[in-house]
Amino acid sequence: MGTRIVVGVVDSLAGRRAVTWAAERAAARGASLLLMAVVGGAVGAVGEGTVADSAVTAAGELLETHASALRQSGLDVEVVVRRGDPVRQLISATADQSLLVIGSDYRGRGDGPARGVHGVRIVAGASCPVVVVPDVDTADRRGVVVGVDGSPVSEAAIAFAAAEADRLGEPLIAVAVWTPLAAPRNPGVFPEDYLTNMQALTEENLALSLAGLRQDFPDLEIRSRAARGYPSQVINELAASARLCVVGSHGRGPITRFLLGSISHEVVLGLATVTAIVR
Repeated sequence: MGTRIVVGVVDSLAGRRAVTWAAERAAARGASLLLMAVVGGAVGAVGEGTVADSAVTAAGELLETHASALRQSGLDVEVVVRRGDPVRQLISATADQSLLVIGSDYRGRGDGPARGVHGVRIVAGASCPVVVVPDVDTADRRGVVVGVDGSPVSEAAIAFAAAEADRLGEPLIAVAVWTPLAAPRNPGVFPEDYLTNMQALTEENLALSLAGLRQDFPDLEIRSRAARGYPSQVINELAASARLCVVGSHGRGPITRFLLGSISHEVVLGLATVTAIVR
């Protein structure tokens, strides 16, 4: 795993926020930056060559503008412009890198899938953790939210979230969510001892997942919450007032690399704040 952060750069508000977020993390971690722009288009279109050449030139100028400002602050910055499908090019750039940061490709009003399918595809295929940055001002928000489910990838998410919370001087808010058993003829009413046991078990597993964290981060404020509900909904509700949200790429069961788990997929689609998806 390298110590370089790759940033997918586009000329948008979210794209500029992504560059800023990546630069702040690189400065804190002593990492270098690779600013990357991808020029795509219809192959074989009349006049494509001239248009593409102009686009490559403009992309290079955009990258150099960002790089020049960042180098003045002492950061090690490289730039690269590639041609092709942006999703595939950004995925391929994540090999042996420590992190990919992209701005959300949300292009409309409303919630749900309108918030950017390209970002979801990039997150699903990347070889390293991915941070998706929306055009949202998080300066007045507090806390780093992390989803916990006891899986190995959840452990990686906790480690990432704790390090970021420590860097930002924010409390770590660890949340584990349990959902009552679903069945075709579920009456919707459950025995009280079942609900009590599920809550207690979730609290116990959450405590186990966080055990030892204070040894690594003695000054970190850690808050834990075990809640009944649907995981992505609870996580997004908490993320709406947080500076950062962290989830594992998938939790339960084997899932191929190019598929996101349902929970992380829904969290990315909701994108209530800057969100990291960790493998």
